[in-house]
Formats: sequence, C-alpha cells, structure tokens
Amino acid sequence: MFRSIAPEEIPGNVFRLVGSDWMLITAGPPPAHNTMTASWGGFGVLWGRNVCWCVIRPQRYTYGFMERNACFTLSFFDPAYRPALELCGSKSGRDIDKAAAAGLTPVEGFLPATTHFAEARLVIACRKIYTHDLDPSRFLDPSIDDNYPQRDYHRLYMGEVAHVGIRD
Repeated sequence: MFRSIAPEEIPGNVFRLVGSDWMLITAGPPPAHNTMTASWGGFGVLWGRNVCWCVIRPQRYTYGFMERNACFTLSFFDPAYRPALELCGSKSGRDIDKAAAAGLTPVEGFLPATTHFAEARLVIACRKIYTHDLDPSRFLDPSIDDNYPQRDYHRLYMGEVAHVGIRD
C-alpha cells in the first residue's frame, strides 16, 4: 500500500534514483499505457513549483503516449526489479506487453488517466507543464552531441509534481 508524502520528503539521493537505480516513465491509463526505462531526468524547483523532468526520443513508442496524455508517472523500484527494468528498457511496447513480460502489475495511477506499478517503492505523478525539443545548436559542450549519432534529439517533458506515493 502506498502512503502520500510531500515531494520534499522523497528519500534518498535523487541523482542515484534516476542515474543508477533507474525509473519507469509511464503515460496513459490502464490498459492503454506504455512504459520505458530511463536513467536521464531530474528533480527541482522551477517557476515556484516542484518539478520532475525526463527526456524521450521521438522514435520511442512511449513518445506518442506522452504526447497524447496530460500526465505521466515516474516509478522507482527495489534492486530486485533490475531485470524488469532492463527488459522494459530493451523491448518495445509496439511488440510485446512489457509489464506482463517483466512481471509488473499496472494499476490505476494517483492522477486521472495515469498508470503506475504495484511493485514500485516510490511513484511520482506529474502534470505536464512544458515541453521542449533539444536543439544541438545550443549545446555549449560539443561532446554532448556524441549522444546523438542518429541525430534523434530528445524532447524534454517538464512535469509539476502532483502526487508522491511511497510504499510502507
């Protein structure tokens, strides 16, 4: 069972949460959702609001779900779920039911038309408030462009944190 906490009470190191522990970005209501593993993103305060941001390449199946839905969730898991996250990061929802293949249980999210996973230890539900396509002409460090050999630059999604649920 999840209990609600304030965004300022999120436990742990946020750099580790995203960069090392990874997360599932999920958009759409059950069962019409898709999820993908991500290790790029962040947390902060912008425009006086608690926000999370993530980035998705246009060719990813999840991209269309993010575009069509007003909200998204970020789900974080215990280390035992690393194989599930690896599967969700290496397979496309176009081809398989990733949640079923990974042994995850999609459930109705904290916000309307959202999905998160029963097995998550932490879920952050966000309302999209800004998007922006990354522009390589703005990279001040040219080596950043090395992340884009196919020139498939990410779209940034900024979400206002609307609900945080943590497993008891």
